[in-house]
Amino acid sequence: MDKEAFNRQLKEETEWIGKITREFMPKDIVYQKTIVDAMEYSLMAGGKRLRPMIMWETYKMAGGSEESLVLPFMAAIEMIHTYSLVHDDLPAMDNDEYRRGRKTTHIVYGEDMGILAGDALLNYAFETAMSDFEDGHKILLKAKALKILAQKAGIYGMVGGQVVDVEKTGEALNEEELSFIYSLKTGALIEAAFMAGAVLAGADSGTVAEFEKAGHYIGMSFQIQDDILDITSTAEELGKPVHSDERNEKSTYVSVYGMDKAVQAVRDYSERALGILDNMPVKNEFLYTLVEMLIKRKK
Repeated sequence: MDKEAFNRQLKEETEWIGKITREFMPKDIVYQKTIVDAMEYSLMAGGKRLRPMIMWETYKMAGGSEESLVLPFMAAIEMIHTYSLVHDDLPAMDNDEYRRGRKTTHIVYGEDMGILAGDALLNYAFETAMSDFEDGHKILLKAKALKILAQKAGIYGMVGGQVVDVEKTGEALNEEELSFIYSLKTGALIEAAFMAGAVLAGADSGTVAEFEKAGHYIGMSFQIQDDILDITSTAEELGKPVHSDERNEKSTYVSVYGMDKAVQAVRDYSERALGILDNMPVKNEFLYTLVEMLIKRKK
């Protein structure tokens, strides 16, 4: 896809997804307004909007045409991702003071509200995903997509990866342990974005499985690139502290295999993902270019 056209669409979709997510936020809140403010502060801090963007593009790629069907799930997955970042930044976890170029939620609102803001975002994500279940329209597809979100966010997905990551901090990891952490901690929600988009479009199980594999490969490449940027980037460029993995005594792909192998792994995993997208009956140039962009990203 032409670089200028891609960048234009990327900017438009990023802003559109931010607007959608804001529109789904709670309204007319009085006594618990502080927590809604903290939720919105976290959600509106910018970010790539990568997961809802992948969901939207996969939905279209798989033949989906009803915007209203997928929008609540796009907002929901961004809320789930944001809750994970809010909790990841807490003193008990990575103890980071900056995220996306500004102070983290617990620094602004206090540790107690930081915890509650994450809890609220996770719960409200599922309220949002189920916001139009009452109409009964394509209810089975919605239920399948909801199950994917729940599984990929929980102990069989992101939380499961985080648990092992926390428990193994300070220890040398073998290849199997490192792959497990990365595929769940980072890959699970990216897999969910692909899978839920395909499911809501009515794709068959074989197609959904292929999209899940693509999400796995992208998740691996994305996390390894994060490891690389933690060493090679600056806090100004990245929008968060660098060398945090070293500070927190975490094994990474770079520390285990070295920089050269890490760079090659990003390429290899990305090429596998691109190969799957290339073999789909319907092409999506924007989604293909988006995956390519992740290889070269600087933040």
